[in-house]
Amino acid sequence: MRKLSMVALSLVLLLTACAPNFQKQEEVVQEKDDDTKEKAIIPKYKISDKYYRTIMPFEPGEARGMVVNNLNSRYDITEFETGLMRIAQNTFPTDQYVFKEGQYLDGSTVSSWLEREMTPAQVEAREKELKAKPENKNKKKIEVKNLGLNPADPGKGDVHDRNKKNPIYLAHILEHNYLVQSGEKDTYQLGGIAIGLALNSVHYYREEAYGAVYEKNITRKVLEAEGKKIAQEVVNRIRGIEELNNVPITIGLFEQESRSSVVPGNFFSYTEVSQGSNKIGNWKDVKEEYILFPSDKAEKDHRDDLTFFQNFKQDVEEYFPNFNGVIGKGFYLDGQLQELNIEIPIQFYGEAEAIGFTQYVTGLVMEHFPNYMSVQVSVSSVLGQEALIVKKPDQDEPFVHIYQ
Repeated sequence: MRKLSMVALSLVLLLTACAPNFQKQEEVVQEKDDDTKEKAIIPKYKISDKYYRTIMPFEPGEARGMVVNNLNSRYDITEFETGLMRIAQNTFPTDQYVFKEGQYLDGSTVSSWLEREMTPAQVEAREKELKAKPENKNKKKIEVKNLGLNPADPGKGDVHDRNKKNPIYLAHILEHNYLVQSGEKDTYQLGGIAIGLALNSVHYYREEAYGAVYEKNITRKVLEAEGKKIAQEVVNRIRGIEELNNVPITIGLFEQESRSSVVPGNFFSYTEVSQGSNKIGNWKDVKEEYILFPSDKAEKDHRDDLTFFQNFKQDVEEYFPNFNGVIGKGFYLDGQLQELNIEIPIQFYGEAEAIGFTQYVTGLVMEHFPNYMSVQVSVSSVLGQEALIVKKPDQDEPFVHIYQ
């Protein structure tokens, strides 16, 4: 196992002196949906106001794991989940609410909602198919649930025309629950839910099973219009769930990137539905985006930040003249750079070389990036992580880990 080998002694002493007591927990009562109650634990310590405390013991979501199969990349998976938490904070503040994974939309429900809507002819054909099964022989009526939220595919005509006219918009549905303290002391109950709708910027399809994969790009304008339609139907269905018919709902629209992208997609709009209401009012823009450095978009929209990065990259490449693998990912909120994450994959031939390179890069970080910027540099090799350098705004010295 790789162990941390070098951390500044002063930092260790500081953390030891100021370290919180993680053993202090708050025992509470959690009200369940069937009017029963059970004991739960809420950690008293919160590592940041950006994060929610979580009910313990941890209860996995009813649709847990589906996001891995439904989104295009690990970048989108991570951002979809953490981004929904950021959206939820507009409605459910972290100092008042605690987090719990979604407990009401199970895997079969989410799967049925992600399907294409069936045409009347397809519904009829499905009913006949079910009636023909021996176990349904004595049933007078077979009910086919037509719950798909994606456009119907008529099943006739050119496959390319059908997919271009009726692409799959909705890729995944994610549910988060937020609990709040009730009138009774140390008792928590469901205070609201957040729903993330992941939408496809690219629709992938085949002419035949295992055949070539084709692409249909979907514009943000179209995605937004279709996403808002889907959101209204999702609200209507959620209100049909007894436990959710009277809680506030926040819904966010997430545009996932293509399968080949090395940066994640982002939420671009959200809305709040008040307690007991089915009506979606105004939508609010979410001005978040991830930018790859270097890239044409960085050159066009964030030239100053790109200049800082390019000067840093150039000096790194002077250390290894034949190396050009430095890439960065910047997270922007309201047009302002919040954090720049830089990855440097290097082939080292000894521990001394790794330490020397890390020291060199640390100096470059302090030299090239303004004091107001938050920068994180990960140095890796074929063996795994070699070093981590973190510079926070207004920090005189960066935090450095070197692994062995």
